[in-house]
Amino acid sequence: MSDLIIGNTQVSTDEALAAQFPTDFLWGAATSSYQIEGATREDGRGPSIWDRFAATPGKIYQGDTGDIAVDHYHLMEQDVALMAELGLKAYRFSISWPRILPTGTGTVNQRGLDFYSRLVDNLLAKNIRPLVTLYHWDLPTALEDRGGWLNRETAYAFADYAEIVARHLGDRVEHWITHNEPWCAAYLGYGNGLHAPGIKDEQSAINAGHNLLLSHGLALPRLRSVLKDSAKIGIAPNLFPTYAMDEAPETAARVEHELDFRNRWFLDPLFKGHYPEHFFANMKCQAPDIREGDLALISAPIDFLGINYYNPVRVGVVQTENAQGEPQIISDILPNPSDAVITEMNWEVYPQGLSDLFAWLKQNYAEVPAILITENGSAFNDELDENGHVADTQRTQYLQGHIAAIGRSLTQGTSAPVIGYCAWSLMDNFEWAEGYNKRFGLVYVDYATQKRTIKDSGRWYASFLSL
Repeated sequence: MSDLIIGNTQVSTDEALAAQFPTDFLWGAATSSYQIEGATREDGRGPSIWDRFAATPGKIYQGDTGDIAVDHYHLMEQDVALMAELGLKAYRFSISWPRILPTGTGTVNQRGLDFYSRLVDNLLAKNIRPLVTLYHWDLPTALEDRGGWLNRETAYAFADYAEIVARHLGDRVEHWITHNEPWCAAYLGYGNGLHAPGIKDEQSAINAGHNLLLSHGLALPRLRSVLKDSAKIGIAPNLFPTYAMDEAPETAARVEHELDFRNRWFLDPLFKGHYPEHFFANMKCQAPDIREGDLALISAPIDFLGINYYNPVRVGVVQTENAQGEPQIISDILPNPSDAVITEMNWEVYPQGLSDLFAWLKQNYAEVPAILITENGSAFNDELDENGHVADTQRTQYLQGHIAAIGRSLTQGTSAPVIGYCAWSLMDNFEWAEGYNKRFGLVYVDYATQKRTIKDSGRWYASFLSL
């Protein structure tokens, strides 16, 4: 980044940017269990819905699976050393539910708990704060066979599982996240079937969404009962700043629908104790099975809101055809702007969206006590050159832009307190339905040899964190 002048002193923008953040800010990176661990049949781990889904022909790019992933289960100590080399202050990872409870309930697999205990100890030895996510989509198949997130009993099984993990790691872990992107687990898993378990039914997505929220609400008091008073508990939805690109009334209505569907579906129950008005009718679905006391559990106070931010949504008038082939004008989600930088995921790079999201949250959800950026990152076509070097300039610019957006919001007071930032991802890994076709990492992984190479973006991040 170019230099700038503050007073009579010339400083790099990196230094000026770093100065906007408190000294105890949690600078980190994130991963998830199924995407990195491998060892899916070792040491007592049971199968997950992603093992089954990935083994189903046609579901994953080129038939890729997480059977080996990036072999973090065996290379954990090496990977923690990489984190230390990057200067990370925090590491967000998820627990594999079937590694702890192979059938989702019942007998605990001690070898699974021991792995995460070793991971936590290794992190703490390097002065890296562990941030634990309890659910990042790898539901035990035994629970899916009993209905998965369509079965209310799964929410109670999750609370049991959460307490087991908290009892084992709670003496050393202070930051806990119940769920990662429950919108994806509900809608991509049960609504359009792009993710495991692959169900295509919007009513099922609505029902699964409520049980996911209920499981969070049931787990909260169980976690608080066994964790230290200093423990911080949150949840990490993926959120989308949504923009009207014209003044048509149809566009304004579609923006509100997108905000309900993408953001308020989970935020309103968490912070307001109810679902968005008319949401289920607008989705052409019935309300889920909401029982007395559910929403009180779901809306119990949390200590921080995790935010996964990748891209905005833009809505505007478009011309299309009706069922009879006649032209009609509607408001819909627009293609990416022609002048935008677009990632390999076809997502627009828009750092200002993060600032706008903070402001929208502050205006609409004053109950949010603090924010932790639990994921933010980009996939680009990274290549390892003949000198063993990965020049990923676009990712470096992505990180700089989004960190600067957070800094502006903090300086201007347009956000709830932001306590940390986790780049997605620590290293290249299994990118769900995209298999190994998309690289998000600060660290390049040669999947054939499992060799790790820090990319230029990782080197920049390490330099920034040292300021």
